[in-house]
Amino acid sequence: SCLCGSAPCLLCGCCPSAKNSTISRLLFTFFLFLGTLVSIIMIIPGVEKELHKLPGFCEGSGSVLGVQTSVDCSSFLGHKAVYRMGFAMAAFFCLFAVLMVCVRSSKDPRAALQNGFWFFKFLVLVGITVGAFYIPDGTFTSVWFYFGVVGSFLFILIQLVLLIDFAHSWSQRWLRNADEGSAKGWFAALCTVTFIFYAASIAAVALLYVYYTKPEGCTEGKAFISINLILCLIVSVVSILPKIQEAQPHSGLLQASLITLYTIYVTWAALANVPSQHCNPTLLVRNSTGSAAAAEPLTTWWDAPSIVGLVIFILCSLFISLRSSDHPQVNKLMLTEESGAGAGAGPGGAEEGALRRAYDNEQDGVSYNYTFFHLCLLLAALYIMMTLTNWYRPDESLQVLSSPWTAVWVRICSSWAGLLLYLWTLVAPLLLPDRDFS
Repeated sequence: SCLCGSAPCLLCGCCPSAKNSTISRLLFTFFLFLGTLVSIIMIIPGVEKELHKLPGFCEGSGSVLGVQTSVDCSSFLGHKAVYRMGFAMAAFFCLFAVLMVCVRSSKDPRAALQNGFWFFKFLVLVGITVGAFYIPDGTFTSVWFYFGVVGSFLFILIQLVLLIDFAHSWSQRWLRNADEGSAKGWFAALCTVTFIFYAASIAAVALLYVYYTKPEGCTEGKAFISINLILCLIVSVVSILPKIQEAQPHSGLLQASLITLYTIYVTWAALANVPSQHCNPTLLVRNSTGSAAAAEPLTTWWDAPSIVGLVIFILCSLFISLRSSDHPQVNKLMLTEESGAGAGAGPGGAEEGALRRAYDNEQDGVSYNYTFFHLCLLLAALYIMMTLTNWYRPDESLQVLSSPWTAVWVRICSSWAGLLLYLWTLVAPLLLPDRDFS
């Protein structure tokens, strides 16, 4: 029953009571993390060399190009493995997104597929993964790259929504604690955190100007850094305007400082993909096109922006799985309403006399949209695929990895979209006075 039954059967007796919906989301997120771990292992240099032993995994490159001779694809074996693992996870979550369309409550027979049969789900994921490694190269890598770019852009927008919501919730909670307890202590903590965020942002901007721009040339990098710095300054000023404060008393510099820091990170990640060694000092380390790499192909490995992106990905995935927002508007946008129809069920709703530690809280209505949740995980799988490969793309010969301008523009545009989204949360109460934004 632990392998084929519902999510409550998977909880040990020592675990606290939990909602069935929460456990199911955590287990699906665990599948995503498991696929991410496998991708990380495959891109490790030592393991990447062992991928040569997989039958047809490297030799297939030559036949696709119409060349019968052996083609050396050792410089991007880990890249290929991560792409196929990303495809497998995306296909897995796409399958469940389709299967779970219009599921309204746990009484729907399809809800059992969402909350149970975990052993068989694992077998399906393994089967899709094995099949993905037999996909011939051809145009798969180049086409799937653009799928990853679009999916990553959408997931970055989801990250921005969660970050903005987290910033507003954080500020409101601390201001509420200041009203109820020691006001000076909470206001001091608020000011300290805000100062740290802004100081880190200013230091990061200075480092970006030093390492990713030159006195001559690098016009794009200078423009990206300057534009984002001006936009961050604008949203910071707008957040403390008297009319904004009157419409949203909890709005302040804490939210603006966190958004500013994230925007600078996205700018850094974009500049790390600029395909110019003159303007991007880290390009040679991660590319096998330079003269230093001519003698021996270098392995693609993830850099500092990718590591930070991996941490943000883990936090956002857990955020999606564990909690709903304090704001009804965000719950409506993310289609997660833990306080909705199914929230009335509790531990007492379980079978009488049963020693279950999880209870079905979705008999009257689902507490989150199953399809949207799987779509979020699908986009997360594409995002982690692009993050682990540094948004690099093999060229037509399938032997050289290069960083395209596409990755730069997608990340820069996502930073602009995030700033506009945060600016909208500030001015919306003034532009739409008839709506409730409390």
